[in-house]
Amino acid sequence: MTPTAISPPRRQPGAPHRHRRHVLRVVAALLIAFATAAVLVVQTPAPATAASLGDRFSRETVRPGDSDLSPYHIEHVYDLQYRLKWLGLFSVTPTGHYGSITKAAVVKFQKRNGIRATGVVGYSTWRALIRKTVRGRSAVPGACRSAGWHACYDRSRHQVNLYRSGVLWNSWLVRGGSYSTPTRTGNFRVYYRDIDHYSQKFDAPMPYSQFFSGGQALHGSRLMMNPFVGHSHGCVNFWTEDAAQLWNLTASHTLYVHVYGAWS
Repeated sequence: MTPTAISPPRRQPGAPHRHRRHVLRVVAALLIAFATAAVLVVQTPAPATAASLGDRFSRETVRPGDSDLSPYHIEHVYDLQYRLKWLGLFSVTPTGHYGSITKAAVVKFQKRNGIRATGVVGYSTWRALIRKTVRGRSAVPGACRSAGWHACYDRSRHQVNLYRSGVLWNSWLVRGGSYSTPTRTGNFRVYYRDIDHYSQKFDAPMPYSQFFSGGQALHGSRLMMNPFVGHSHGCVNFWTEDAAQLWNLTASHTLYVHVYGAWS
């Protein structure tokens, strides 16, 4: 029996070309999709983040219920209450506890300044509040507004203003030396820094120390609760977080220090 010859299948005209075109179209579509996704990733803005403590007039967020419990646990409630008091919005003695009276004052301030009246003191509220409660601007020495970084301590107002080439950068509440050991007045420059300094003489930690005159320094205090109560031995005491803020802004720069005003 003669075997039947089996012919190979007939190739359809143009089939390979159509297949290649199809593959190319798929590849092109994928490339376009990937390119579009990449553009979207690049063009989509990152979500807004909270202001850092390096931003001008910044503080940590303060909420109802927060308290300054100890020098090791400061929430800046005293800071908030004193500033509201100076604006005539807080009529009682600052206590360091954020209760209903403080919240009513904060809400009133926020409404007056076009800020969402939540009672939560975030960056927008701190920025407006600090700027409006910098006291004694006319008494600030002219040298504070010259080029460079300048920490200007007003002894009578318990206030340090930080200027950067003439621009007010921040303002903090502090306390200085006692009547017998006052913080020396004059114009100085930080000559030594120690982020974790400890005073053997007074047996006390002095974090974020920036020494400007003899043994006197700008530093965080583990003893200060209320800046208008008590004194140092001549140094300028900050709440530790504020001293850290000053350190982070200025430790890599020459920092000039100006001390002025009557003792308080």
